Amino acid sequence: MKPLKYASFGLLALLCAVMTCATVLEKFQGPTPVRQNIYGAWWFALLWAVSAMTWAIFLWRRKVFRRPVVSALHLSFLLILGGAALTWLSGKQGFLHLRIGDSAVFFENREGHAETLPFRLRLDAFSVKNYPGTQSPMDYVSQVSVFTDSDSLQAGISMNRILRFKGYRFYQASYDADLHGSTLAVSHDPWGIGLTYAGYGLLLLSMLAFFFDKESGFRALLDHPALKKGLCCCALLLTVATGSARTQVPPALPRNVADELGNLHVYYNGRICPLATLAHDFCLKLTKKDHYKGYDANQFLSGWLFFHDAWIEEPMMRGEKTDPRSRERLALARMIGSQDMLRIFPYFDEERKEIRWAAPTERLPACVGADTAVFIRLSIDYLDELAHRQEYDEAVSVIRKIGLWQQRQAGEALPSRARFAAEKFYNRANRPLPVAVFFLTTGLVAFFSYCRRVARQRPPSRILRIGLLTAACAGAAYLSVMLGVRAWVSGHWPMANGYETMQMIAWFSLLVTLFSKKRWDFVPPFGFLTAGLAMMVSTMGASNPQITPLMPVLASPLLSVHVMLMMISYTLFAFMMLNGAAGLSLNRKHKAASLRLAVAGRLMLYPAVFTLAAGIFVGAVWANVSWGRYWGWDPKETWALITLLVYSFALHARSLPRFGRPAFFHAFAIAAFLCVIITYFGVNFLLGGMHAYV
Repeated sequence: MKPLKYASFGLLALLCAVMTCATVLEKFQGPTPVRQNIYGAWWFALLWAVSAMTWAIFLWRRKVFRRPVVSALHLSFLLILGGAALTWLSGKQGFLHLRIGDSAVFFENREGHAETLPFRLRLDAFSVKNYPGTQSPMDYVSQVSVFTDSDSLQAGISMNRILRFKGYRFYQASYDADLHGSTLAVSHDPWGIGLTYAGYGLLLLSMLAFFFDKESGFRALLDHPALKKGLCCCALLLTVATGSARTQVPPALPRNVADELGNLHVYYNGRICPLATLAHDFCLKLTKKDHYKGYDANQFLSGWLFFHDAWIEEPMMRGEKTDPRSRERLALARMIGSQDMLRIFPYFDEERKEIRWAAPTERLPACVGADTAVFIRLSIDYLDELAHRQEYDEAVSVIRKIGLWQQRQAGEALPSRARFAAEKFYNRANRPLPVAVFFLTTGLVAFFSYCRRVARQRPPSRILRIGLLTAACAGAAYLSVMLGVRAWVSGHWPMANGYETMQMIAWFSLLVTLFSKKRWDFVPPFGFLTAGLAMMVSTMGASNPQITPLMPVLASPLLSVHVMLMMISYTLFAFMMLNGAAGLSLNRKHKAASLRLAVAGRLMLYPAVFTLAAGIFVGAVWANVSWGRYWGWDPKETWALITLLVYSFALHARSLPRFGRPAFFHAFAIAAFLCVIITYFGVNFLLGGMHAYV
């Protein structure tokens, strides 16, 4: 029995090692040779097959079939692997390029060979649908006709909306620059997808049933006596306010005039938003703050816009010319000073039949009338003269005339007044750095308080407990408002980039804290520490947290479900890591406390692994709907799978007794978190791939 056990877990470890090496090789050699020689090689498929068979035999010998829920859980993974094998053996994938009016009965497979279609496909039209009033693509749509010997049909193919016909599926992949041609991804996999989806369904049902199964390890841990002897942790909440003396600064518009300027609309980052948003981002880019020497962001922008020569001498611009950040700041300052980023003048383009936005220095098409061209080119120059003459009343009048012009020209394409005001509120209220410092300070004080009380066997302090609960409620409420406003302003759930997902992790951490505070006294310190670290990481992108239109491929409800599940799992893994650090620190002198933390960590392990598995497979369904394949060995996909396999070892404490030992489990929880770090940060910043934007 032992050789079979070692073979089962050893093969999983070997698979993790192979996939780790493959992602590193892909960084240096590119994806094609790695996918040909590793992911697509016969020996890699054989390794998975041998691992699956070994596990099936091991589970049978362990008589797991006597526990229906556990049997279904493992069977679901075997079905998923079986579906992947069928796809690998019998599935066909490729591409079909068509020009408008052309038809085809062949497509090119991944190996470059022609495959015959049992019907004829014709491209009737192609269009790019933009977000209203912008040039940012919202969707790509191919209108096609399908012809058979006896019938025909017309259909549209777009991102996240595919065409299914006679076992073939067609996806929008790319298009020609002149908008007269389209490339469709083609997939024919009648057996593999069905079996794989059956595995996904069984996995979901078995994971849900696991938490209600009286014989499951999770239910056994819930009743563990070590959890019933806890002390409640508490913390003092400390905040530090800092200020700086105002020094001599270059000129800028008065605040009321600059605020009028910020009330204008601007076409920025592919969408229409307040000019105050551009000012906010510009100030963050150059100073890493939303203010500078007593000026707010609107005044900061006005200074650079109208008094550029004075501002270029500021200390922030005196970095080394070889420093990329200094070059970036200088380039941005020049773009503002030259008015190239000031696309605040909408006009109707008669040739393209759409609203476009121009900067004062932009070359206008011939269809723009002379009066319109003069207004666009000279309005900001006139404002510049008024600013230097300090004729601020007239400046306000000119700014308001530009605002009326925007209303007349753009009309319904402009955001509603409520959404416009909400974005301005978000710019003022979003403060990730002070919130991160508050969360970290609270978490550290709570953590040391917890360890001290465990060491001295002292009862909890009711006042501090109430204070900690109040802080968690306030933090969760603040993040709820910020994330909700951001979602409303952007038009999609805030899960589309690293900045947003880090804030989601912080939010989830505080929710876990609130829901778990009564049962587990160690949760509040870890909740605040996790939230604080996540918010601190989000501040790394605070100079680049722009709200942008959602990419067409991301415009799917499965995105929100996928990212939410992944963020919940990462949050729980972070809790486990901090829990492990506390457990190791207490293990030598306070065995009982270390045992309690180990039991609690194993309790968190089950929902963490299950939500990670669910997130991976929801992402696979999303990929199948969007790209025609549910698994592509992208580095982020691969590392998510590695993370799942690594943490799954700890779920088998009955087979691997070492994981039942508190010290070993705590060390594992700390070391395994490295996989999460690589999955989220390492792939984004080092390995790249299709998921590097998340």
